[in-house]
Amino acid sequence: MNLDYTEAELAFRDEVRGFVRANLPQEISRKVIEHKRLGKDDFVVWQKLLHQRGWIAPGWPVADGGTGWNPVERHIFEEECAAAGAPPIMAFGVYMVGPVLIAFGNEQQQQRYLPRILSSDDWWCQGYSEPGSGSDLASLKTRAVRKGDHYIVNGQKTWTTLAQYADMMFCLVRTASEGKKQEGISFLLIDMHSPGVTVRPIITLDGEHEVNEVWLENVEVPVENLVGEEGRGWTYAKFLLSHERTNIAGVSRSKRELAYLKHIAAQEKAGGRPLIDNTRFSDKIARVEIELMALAITNLRVLAADRQGKPPGPEASILKIKGTEIQQAITELMMEAVGPVALAHLPDSWGDHWLGERVGPEYAGPLAARYFNYRKVTIYGGSNEIQRNIIAQGILGL
Repeated sequence: MNLDYTEAELAFRDEVRGFVRANLPQEISRKVIEHKRLGKDDFVVWQKLLHQRGWIAPGWPVADGGTGWNPVERHIFEEECAAAGAPPIMAFGVYMVGPVLIAFGNEQQQQRYLPRILSSDDWWCQGYSEPGSGSDLASLKTRAVRKGDHYIVNGQKTWTTLAQYADMMFCLVRTASEGKKQEGISFLLIDMHSPGVTVRPIITLDGEHEVNEVWLENVEVPVENLVGEEGRGWTYAKFLLSHERTNIAGVSRSKRELAYLKHIAAQEKAGGRPLIDNTRFSDKIARVEIELMALAITNLRVLAADRQGKPPGPEASILKIKGTEIQQAITELMMEAVGPVALAHLPDSWGDHWLGERVGPEYAGPLAARYFNYRKVTIYGGSNEIQRNIIAQGILGL
């Protein structure tokens, strides 16, 4: 694989870089780079700017609002946005339910939902995990019983990321109990403002309200909100998860974080010299950087296969495993670099204010909370243990 950009690709990089510099609000960029707390408006402002430029959905077909970019152009776009401190595009609409609707939704669903995903007028959340149904997702118990032209949905979803902001949820529900457990699952689109929907916060170890439990009590969902066929939801869920795992790899974001790690290591001292000049510590950085380079090449291969119409296979699991391990390694090295100065478990350090007296450099404040937050990345989207099983089955035939 030739890793040198062509003249056309370099021109495209300059175009993206120029757009981002001219349009990304500096206040939002500062929050991202310095690991400050982002609100819903920060994401939506940037997504609407990308939508106006026609760049919000690089992976969608052009007919549905996509860009038509090749894999290298998508890679360049993601790298430039991440390097500049742009917030990530919220995955639930653009990268998850959008591709499902394009592949399996009917024309009415596509016309109704796709434009609102592109414009960020609808914020989506994912209703998959339940208490006792995480890695074994097919054991889910939320039920949907059809009555006339509606389904009546009852159950509970948990770890529902940013559901407090959501207008819509794509949700796995059980519509039948006969046969294999995977065969009785259906894929519903649920209006989060419906009577009977209750969102309750789960405050995580870093002090953040990022995830929630969602209770569904006799929620009426129009039959027209069933995606594809009843009982085929497991097929659509696997399709969605393959796209989610590819996105979770976060190659471009990890490159930005690696650069920030080097910045921190250049500021911190060890034996009177910058920490980055310490052989032991610089070796750790080099090891992560080498793994990240290999991951970037693998990501390009997956993107190239996707453009040829080949859905992500076990390669998506490889990206998920290594991508999340690299993300965790970088947060660990940041903590190691600042040592005890990293404030342990002070949620307000994610914002612009500190609790009590400031200790150490400002960049150290959010690092402990970020470290805690990133413990989850090897779990969501299918735990890394499950991903290894998928690789064993799909590649090794075990």
